[in-house]
Amino acid sequence: MKSRLFLASVLALSMGHSATADNWPAWRANLSGSAASSESDLPTKWAPEQNVKWRTALPNRGNSTPVVWGDKVFVTQIVEADNFRSVMCFNRKTGKLLWHKGVKYTAKESSHRTNPFCSASPVTDGKRVIATFASAGVFCYDMKGKLLWQRDLGKQHHTWGNASSPLLYKDLCILYHGPGPGAHMIGMDKFTGKTVWKFNEPQWKIGKRTDGFQGNEKNGIVGTFSTPIIVNADGRDELIMSFPLEIRSFNPETGSELWNCKGLNPLIYSSPVYHDGIVVAMGGYYGNSMAVRVGGSGDVTKTHRLWQKVRHNGGIGSGVAKDGHIYYPNTGGIGYCLNIRTGEEIWEERLKGKSRTTGAWGSPVIAGDDIYFLNQGGDTIVYKADTQFKQVAANSTDEKSNSSIVISDGEIFIRTHEALWCVSKP
Repeated sequence: MKSRLFLASVLALSMGHSATADNWPAWRANLSGSAASSESDLPTKWAPEQNVKWRTALPNRGNSTPVVWGDKVFVTQIVEADNFRSVMCFNRKTGKLLWHKGVKYTAKESSHRTNPFCSASPVTDGKRVIATFASAGVFCYDMKGKLLWQRDLGKQHHTWGNASSPLLYKDLCILYHGPGPGAHMIGMDKFTGKTVWKFNEPQWKIGKRTDGFQGNEKNGIVGTFSTPIIVNADGRDELIMSFPLEIRSFNPETGSELWNCKGLNPLIYSSPVYHDGIVVAMGGYYGNSMAVRVGGSGDVTKTHRLWQKVRHNGGIGSGVAKDGHIYYPNTGGIGYCLNIRTGEEIWEERLKGKSRTTGAWGSPVIAGDDIYFLNQGGDTIVYKADTQFKQVAANSTDEKSNSSIVISDGEIFIRTHEALWCVSKP
């Protein structure tokens, strides 16, 4: 019995740390948020008339990233004319719409003009697909579009809206419902939606800001748009989340806090990046960046924090890591490579696309030695995960995007403000 339980644990952990060739079930592919694929024979060059398997128009713009399971592709989508917040399911072979389900929500809810509703990506385990629509609730559908359950987690109010995506861990759906008043992280039974545990975000004592961002709020803009990750530290699973001012780690089954590390700024866009026992968190808008060894207890700021950079160059997109280095873009489309253990900057280069719009909201993904990065101009820049910068290609869709690349079974899925694309070799 013990050997069978150990084998099941190992299999579950391996599924959490590397994307399979067939599926991309969550925003960053897996529990650890690595956004990494084991695939290598992928297209590196395409254009609207080259290596495009299909293109399907979407009803409105959107910032969420697709997820893929088997023969289905799922996208969260706002239909602005109808105040309809929804999940769309497409046939991955043809791009044909299979079903479109959601809820009409007419109550006033704030968001940034460049952050449409339904900006959080869905998550699936092949039996259900779960999506959060902020104040409109959390919805769980089966693979054919039948509503299984829904939850009202209360109003979500922030001047810039929300973006944190749900994740699935064992029998739980874990979600950060925020930022704003009443923000909390919750673990729900994925079969019923019932609350298993809940962590209420504290009131942060901001003090003097180092990031220089004030905005129109009393203490400047405060909040996190991060999606948590789950990593294994010496046999213990840890749920790690970037909050304003600090990183916190929790027991994902109970929600009890394991450790915290101070040193971030009050405004966080990106998700934590995990690699080789180390978590890197980055603040937004000249925010702070820092690296922390996992596996601690209590306040680990003095014992486990490896480095901290104040007023650093982190952006909105989350990075990827390989061979002891982390690769990430800033909001202006500049790519960086850092040594993950020391914070030493290895290189800084502009990621050159074909569009005049070079800004970056999307997050890169990694396949083998290649990094795929989608900028706001709709260009996918392919470059090497190496300590010497080498750009391989720049591929244009001629459509704006704030989303991220998805890789599944030899195909690349791209969500722009106008359409969903499937790119593959002939």
